[in-house]
Amino acid sequence: MPSKKSRRVREHKTLVNKPHRTIARTRVVTARAAIVEDASSDEAKTSVDEAVKALAKAVGKGVLHKNNASRRISRLVKAQSKALAE
Repeated sequence: MPSKKSRRVREHKTLVNKPHRTIARTRVVTARAAIVEDASSDEAKTSVDEAVKALAKAVGKGVLHKNNASRRISRLVKAQSKALAE
């Protein structure tokens, strides 16, 4: 059983971190959808840039671990490159 204080801290951190995590996830999903639709469009490029920016911001706020964000960015850019090559 967590103590009352640790429960309060966890609830506060959840409240503070959830918006950043949600924004980052949403931007990644939007970027992936744009890549599937048309990887060479400006929309796809800007959505990937926005996703990278959101993940970097989440790392800066301490919401995501830097390696986790780096892995997600790498996979996203790799998917974009692969789609452009096809």
